Amino acid sequence: MNKDSNLAVLIDGDNIPSRYIKEMMEEIAKYGTPSIKRIYGDWTKPHLSKWKSILLENAIQPIQQYGYTQGKNATDSAMIIDAMDILYGGKTDGFCIVSSDSDFTRLATRLRESSQYVIGIGEKKTPEPFIVACDKFIYLEILKADEVDEKDDKKGKGKSKSKTKKTVQNITPTVTRLIRQTIYDCADDDGWAFLGDVGSLINKKQPNFDPRNFGFYKLTPLINSIGTIEVEERQAPNSRSKHIFVKNIPSS
Repeated sequence: MNKDSNLAVLIDGDNIPSRYIKEMMEEIAKYGTPSIKRIYGDWTKPHLSKWKSILLENAIQPIQQYGYTQGKNATDSAMIIDAMDILYGGKTDGFCIVSSDSDFTRLATRLRESSQYVIGIGEKKTPEPFIVACDKFIYLEILKADEVDEKDDKKGKGKSKSKTKKTVQNITPTVTRLIRQTIYDCADDDGWAFLGDVGSLINKKQPNFDPRNFGFYKLTPLINSIGTIEVEERQAPNSRSKHIFVKNIPSS
């Protein structure tokens, strides 16, 4: 995906809190242009009232869907039907499905079968089947944490700008193994791997992997914190930019 890609953003209004909207739209913009933005729900219900005041600010089109039958989620069906209509319209490069509901697992799989890049966004309670059905899955909670840290920086708490968040979570042995094994998978004959390739492969293996889940903004400082991986910056050919390469330090 690149920033010129056209994305269809479909939001399950019954399932996602409105307080995340600002951070969510800023995150989506990193992956492409949200050319279609729709939110689904029964707008006659009082629990969606908080959404109404922010839809115009973010140019999101509300789609009315009545709950015809007790206990049945008509919103999910409306989103799925619209997604397929948009897919067959052929004007998108990817979809962003915003929900914590596993009912969209098959939809995500079907969209990927049609060569669409699928980003899932939901809360940490999202079931695993929906997460792994997406190319990339982002937890809403880490987006809100990003905003808190930015506000702290603006208030002048810590004048030196840090690359890491103020609260660093434990990196489990499972995560360390995932990173080290992926480095081996991408490495050349000398054991060095381009960090960009490593990050891409990790996300293919585990769509919800994100350095922010562990308190880091980027993959590089996370890897540096592990202590068993060597990091090297190299000058890019015919360019002023630098590329980062990583190599596993053999266990003693």
